Amino acid sequence: MSTPGTHGRVPAPLRGLPDGFERAAIIDPAAIRHNVETIASYVSPAKLMVAVKADGYGHGAVTAARAAVEAGADWIGVAHVTEALALREAGIEVPVLAWLHTSQTDFAEAITQNIDIGISGWELEEVAAAASALQTPAHVHLKIDTGLGRNGCTVAEWPELVARAAEHQDRGLLSVVGIFTHLAVADEPDRRETDEQLEVYQAALKVAEEAGLSVSLRHVANTPAAFSRPDAHFDMVRVGVGVYGQSPFADRTAEDLGLRPAMELRTRVANVKRVPSGQGISYGLTHRVDRPTALALIPLGYGDGVPRIAVHAPVQISGRTYQSVGRVAMDQFVVDLGDPDTEVQVGDEVVLFGGDSGISAADWGRAAQTINYEIITRIGGRVPRLVADSSGPASAAEPGQAKAGRTADAVVGLPGAGSLEEDSP
Repeated sequence: MSTPGTHGRVPAPLRGLPDGFERAAIIDPAAIRHNVETIASYVSPAKLMVAVKADGYGHGAVTAARAAVEAGADWIGVAHVTEALALREAGIEVPVLAWLHTSQTDFAEAITQNIDIGISGWELEEVAAAASALQTPAHVHLKIDTGLGRNGCTVAEWPELVARAAEHQDRGLLSVVGIFTHLAVADEPDRRETDEQLEVYQAALKVAEEAGLSVSLRHVANTPAAFSRPDAHFDMVRVGVGVYGQSPFADRTAEDLGLRPAMELRTRVANVKRVPSGQGISYGLTHRVDRPTALALIPLGYGDGVPRIAVHAPVQISGRTYQSVGRVAMDQFVVDLGDPDTEVQVGDEVVLFGGDSGISAADWGRAAQTINYEIITRIGGRVPRLVADSSGPASAAEPGQAKAGRTADAVVGLPGAGSLEEDSP
């Protein structure tokens, strides 16, 4: 057998994992920049808000935000004020909107840090009180629930909300910057519900105008609507999953949309062993091999975000694609190599998705009966994010020691990939 990792096959563009890393999600800011520019070309002249909530859909919020701003994003969007504050601390200075709050949200700090605040109802008085105490007006965006049934003011309560917002604005406590909503089925372009939501939204704008509000930012469209509903673009679009190179459509790939996946998930084979026909695999023995074969143990599991429910999910080992068998466990899953005389060895690199593997997060989504959004976002804290800009050197970080599972500042050289640094997971 050959030495692990040296099978004479063409290596991936990123040349694999650097020494010392057992597993990593490799993030390419150049892909994020490309995707932002691509989407911006679809929606121009509308402004572009890039969502980096949930740690940038698993890619690293600061990494994603910096790349988005470099590519011309006008705004950054997050769910929580705490996420916005972390961006400010990292030096992100463009406008940031946070829209999901609780009774413990620090609205005063949001106002102090010049973070725009989404308002769905109850938050209005809390934000106005914080602004009054600070003697600084809050910048707010009012959200109308046009049919999604989650956050947002109901149609019945909308006239009262906009009237109160106008009163607070007249008192100098608020500046109502925008009015927004969120679409429920834009990823299914033929469904009538999107038209219905836009009709409700237009009516809500008229009510707000009659209450004396004149806003500069009307925003509705998400990633699927950015591509399929130009009538929903208005003044700004809010895009999430597309920025990370994932398609929101079941029948159109990222490549179809001109997008490049920004995450590649890699690890190394932890064990290889030959087994006889009939060997059961993993908990519950839900799978038994029907011939003598060899099994590879992959050291990622549901503790790392790999879905336990995934069945026959694809992986690439040293340039060849195999499928998982048996249940995914907390720390590991098993791949049937098909040949008891396989050349696969302990230490060979494994790609779950991304890079030049030909395997997408959507492939894993189908194997796990879920969506690509969830696959990329759920990758856990035991998997370090290694930032490798494929377009050239990244800016040097502060000196430090890169360690898996920890925030690190060290820049690690990666042949053929510009430079690489570890981001917080």
